[in-house]
Amino acid sequence: MRCALGVDTSCYTTSIALAGEGGALISRRRLLEVELGARGLRQSEALFQHVQRLPEMMEDMLAEAETAEIVCVCASARPRDAEGSYMPVFTAGTGFARALAAALRVPFFATSHQQGHVRAAMEGAGPLPEEFLALHLSGGTTEALHVRPGLQIGLLGGSSDLHAGQLVDRVGVRMGLGFPAGPEMETLARRGTAKGAFPLSHREGEVSFSGAEAQAMRMLDAGAAREDVAAEVYSYIARAVAYLIGWAYGRTRLDTALVSGGVASSALLRELLPARLQRMACPARVRWGRPEMSGDNACGVALIGWEEYIHGKDT
Repeated sequence: MRCALGVDTSCYTTSIALAGEGGALISRRRLLEVELGARGLRQSEALFQHVQRLPEMMEDMLAEAETAEIVCVCASARPRDAEGSYMPVFTAGTGFARALAAALRVPFFATSHQQGHVRAAMEGAGPLPEEFLALHLSGGTTEALHVRPGLQIGLLGGSSDLHAGQLVDRVGVRMGLGFPAGPEMETLARRGTAKGAFPLSHREGEVSFSGAEAQAMRMLDAGAAREDVAAEVYSYIARAVAYLIGWAYGRTRLDTALVSGGVASSALLRELLPARLQRMACPARVRWGRPEMSGDNACGVALIGWEEYIHGKDT
């Protein structure tokens, strides 16, 4: 079985995957360890955990994929496909991938973490037009993107401060939840009631999450039910993302919006966002990939590597 190996070492997940003619074939993914009450990791701490985990994860995956013939290796080398985009954690995956490619005498390809997220979300989203909008929602990114053929990505708008995932995690940690806080926060939010207590802060293609964080903290300090605060957080995220989609549609007239990134795995957001767009009378249609492909993972990276390999063989 010929396949591409994908490697992605983001701030909070170590992941590897194989992809081939059948799409994403097999993957391994592990969250980095964050102490209870902490809101994240220093880059040096995250880098160390990635380096420690990659060999064991590779051994485990290849033990399952006994017939895999790795024909190329692809890694996320940077956060975005933009000049100056850099984050130390990606050197762990890139170095590991380049060494493997050299040892196997196969091509090495580099891509960006963001391109990997968008490509992963395309799996299961159904046919997409040549050009479309994409939302990249995670703990480190909240961006509205213009995706062109060849997975060329242009930035349209986004957050001016915190990101959607950061809002969830910071409020969740304040509530005493684990990190990342998304699954537990969503469970709480479904039991609560949102009344639009956080006014949406936005201007010309930008949204802000810092004000919503401050308001959530004030509600908790005042003794508000955690369930209601969680519901307000998800309501705010849905309104902020809907604004970005509506603004991007008005600028580009692209009416398909693919939602990617770890926050896109939220079942609650998948309910709230289309309803909010309908209330706005926005004609853009939201598309989602499979939930398991939304988080930080190497599946999209492996798919990009496989497609680069096939394209090179055909030219």
